Amino acid sequence: MASGHRAQWKGFLRFGEVSCGVALYTAASTSERITFNTINAKTGNRVNRVFIDSETEERVERDAQTKGFEIDDGQYIIIDPEEVAATIPESNKTLEVQAFIPCSEIDDIYFDKPYYLTPDKMNADAFVALREAMKRSKVAAIARAVLFRRVRTVLIRPHGRGLIATTLNYDYEVRSSKKAFEEMPKLNIEGEMLDLAKHIISTKRGEFDPATFDDRYEAALAELVKAKLEGKALPRPRKVEVSKPNDLLAALRESAGLLKAGAAGGNKPKRTAANANKGNGRERAARGVASKAASSGAAPRRKAS
Repeated sequence: MASGHRAQWKGFLRFGEVSCGVALYTAASTSERITFNTINAKTGNRVNRVFIDSETEERVERDAQTKGFEIDDGQYIIIDPEEVAATIPESNKTLEVQAFIPCSEIDDIYFDKPYYLTPDKMNADAFVALREAMKRSKVAAIARAVLFRRVRTVLIRPHGRGLIATTLNYDYEVRSSKKAFEEMPKLNIEGEMLDLAKHIISTKRGEFDPATFDDRYEAALAELVKAKLEGKALPRPRKVEVSKPNDLLAALRESAGLLKAGAAGGNKPKRTAANANKGNGRERAARGVASKAASSGAAPRRKAS
């Protein structure tokens, strides 16, 4: 892995009687998002978090804090942190492949967090053999290991020159879709309304390109910080016009006409994880301006009243 990236986990990948050294690297991170501190509005100083007893309203120091499981309203079983630590399963540092399944067999609602899985240089041949065999067989691997103090099930798939290991949610963690959709009305959409909706879809066909999806909230925060630093007027949010339900057919007709006239041809090249960060330069530049100005101490501070 490129310098600057630290492995989140190192161990072995075992399939059948074959083992090879591997490492997991975070594939998605929120570290570049703009973050705020909580400030005392009167003094301009940063505030610290303290824990208060809910009954006595007295401050509870760290060494007096423990864990508890609520069994009734206000009634708790006290669990010592050492007892919690004792329940953590021992790790043998091995991702043990349980089975190989068709790539399309698992519902992505179970996907938790992705990691790049890379080989140890000494065991690259076994790693590559597994990757190529999985590619040609069009399968993914289900493996289990103790990761980050929990037994995790992991889906492993070929990806470029390496593998992607995605931790999976347990079945009890995934909520039932039946409850989510139980109040959906039973409607039969036919005729012009359905035809217009299908037409809009056909004129907007394309390919997935992550670079075209701006993080508007992050960009807005960058603009806000920049405006505050430079003493400029704060940006005003645009008013959003919401379509009325009884105008649905008219809105569909209008959308179909606009999209037909404005649909530009040409498919864009597929975006891969290897170049996923190219193309969001506007947001990065905004962050850079804000970061540079903030680190220079140019930001006006509020004085204590």
